[in-house]
Amino acid sequence: MELAALQNVSFIYGGAEKSALENVSLSIHEGELFLLCGGNGSGKTTLLRLLKPLIAPHGRLTGEILFRGQPVHALSQVDQVSQIGYVGQDPEAQIVTDTVRHELAFGLESLGVLPGEVRRRVAEMASFFGLGPLMDRQNASLSGGQKQLVNLAAVMAQRPALLLLDEPTAQLDPIAAASFLQMVSRISRELSIGMLLSEQRLEEAF
Repeated sequence: MELAALQNVSFIYGGAEKSALENVSLSIHEGELFLLCGGNGSGKTTLLRLLKPLIAPHGRLTGEILFRGQPVHALSQVDQVSQIGYVGQDPEAQIVTDTVRHELAFGLESLGVLPGEVRRRVAEMASFFGLGPLMDRQNASLSGGQKQLVNLAAVMAQRPALLLLDEPTAQLDPIAAASFLQMVSRISRELSIGMLLSEQRLEEAF
């Protein structure tokens, strides 16, 4: 089943003379993992953010961006948050609570998920991501790699259909980066979601 599609999408930032994206077409299906390649300034982050309207850049967009057959901007805010997950480059930027346990629960609680279901999903993600020993740790005490893994687990707790990863290893050391990409690979193998990964560490990603 097709999850998301870009149809002849072009985008130019306000005041810019050159398009950030030009005539991009792409189709992402359930269970597919795409690696998005390109140098700095080639439009990778722009493309990823356009797929999630809550964080989309401001500018002039032409073409169509669809999610499950409907314009992505027509999605409710709840669906935008829960169905389209996003992890960015900065491990610090997405963390909003004090402990790992609270971080995994925060997004679910914000979506109005019942407490019992929140506890169940938090436990599932702790097990899947191997976060059990860290659950009561202060987020401020975690390494960059651990923080990024927590960010990924918090997003996955919401059970998105589409996961967008914007150079998630950019600020990680090689060991932490390899561990994170291994987890991305496991998600791709075991969970039937679409994934779009922007990554500079191409050898590790492949």
